[in-house]
Amino acid sequence: MASFPTTILKNPVSITKSSLYSTYPHRTTHDFWKKATFTIAAARKEKRPDPVQLDEVSVSYESTGVKVSESDPIPSLKLKLLSAVSGLNRGLAASEDDLRRADAAAKELEDAGGPIDVAADLDKLQGRWKLIYSSAFSSRTLGGSRPGPPTGRLLPITLGQVFQRIDTFSKDFDNIVELELGAPWPLPPIEVTATLAHKFEVIDSAKIKINFEKTTVKTTGNLAQLPLLEVPRIPDSLRPQNPGSGEFEVTYLDSDLRITRGDRSELRVFVVS
Repeated sequence: MASFPTTILKNPVSITKSSLYSTYPHRTTHDFWKKATFTIAAARKEKRPDPVQLDEVSVSYESTGVKVSESDPIPSLKLKLLSAVSGLNRGLAASEDDLRRADAAAKELEDAGGPIDVAADLDKLQGRWKLIYSSAFSSRTLGGSRPGPPTGRLLPITLGQVFQRIDTFSKDFDNIVELELGAPWPLPPIEVTATLAHKFEVIDSAKIKINFEKTTVKTTGNLAQLPLLEVPRIPDSLRPQNPGSGEFEVTYLDSDLRITRGDRSELRVFVVS
C-alpha cells in the first residue's frame, strides 16, 4: 500500500478525492481512493495519542513486571536491589562486596519508601513470600547469624527454596524451608519440607515479634506418601530462654516486595510467591 503524508494521517477526516489525486496524479482516482479508505479507517481506529514528554514515559520490564517511570524512583530502585541480589543463591554465595552492595541498594529503597506502618498496611503482609536474599546466609549455615547446621560441609544438606507464609487473620507466621538430605549410595537424596510454625504480633509501627510453636517435617519427591512428622519439643526446663522467638523490623513493604532487618542485623529481601 502506498504511504501517505504524515499531515494526512494526523487528520484523516480532511482527506478528499481531489487532494489525493493532486498529490499522486499517477494513480487512478478509483484505485487510490479504495486504498485511502482502508488507511483512513485504520488511522481512525488506532487513534494515535499525542506525543508525551520524556519524564512521563513509562518503560515496562516484562521479566520483572515492574514499570519504571522517571518521575517515581521506587520502581528503578526495586530493580537495582533485585539486580544486586541476583545470582547470589539467596546470599549463600555472597562475598563481602556483595553484602555491601545489597545493603546499600536496600537502604536507598528504604529511604525512598519512607516510614512503614505495618498496622495500617497489614493486608500487604498477607500471603506467601519467597526469600530471595538473606545477608546471614553468607555464614554458610542454615541458622544464618544464629548457630545452625552447615550447608555442604560436615552434613550433606542442600538448602532449597525458603518461604514465609503469613496469615494476618489467624496471626500464623510460618517459615517454610525446602531441604535435600544426602543419603548413602546408591540411595537418592531425601527431599523434605520443614515448616517452623510461629504466631506473630505487631509490637511497634514497623516491628513484628514472632513466637515459635512447633516444627513439622514432610517428605516430598519419591517419599511424598510418608505422613507428616511433628518434631518433639524440648521440655521447657531444658529449653533456652525464648527459643525460636525473635523480632524484626519491616523497613520496606509494597504489594510485591518486602525488606526486613532482624534483631541480629540480618537483611532479608522477599518477593510475593
